[in-house]
Amino acid sequence: MPFVNIKITKEKEPITTEQKQRLISGATELVAEILGRNKASTVVIIDEIEMDNYGLGGESIAQVRQKQGR
Repeated sequence: MPFVNIKITKEKEPITTEQKQRLISGATELVAEILGRNKASTVVIIDEIEMDNYGLGGESIAQVRQKQGR
């Protein structure tokens, strides 16, 4: 059973339900096309990551962007 995990950062503009559905559909199609796997058994998970839950250069992205004036 293919398991696809898509991780997307939460930005100012939220990801819509339609966009999530397109990601799920597109990832499923890609796995079926490239790997020849059954679409019905392909699992797609979308994780939305808060800005303060990941970092770059020892600081959270929220801190980095605050320094950059974003």
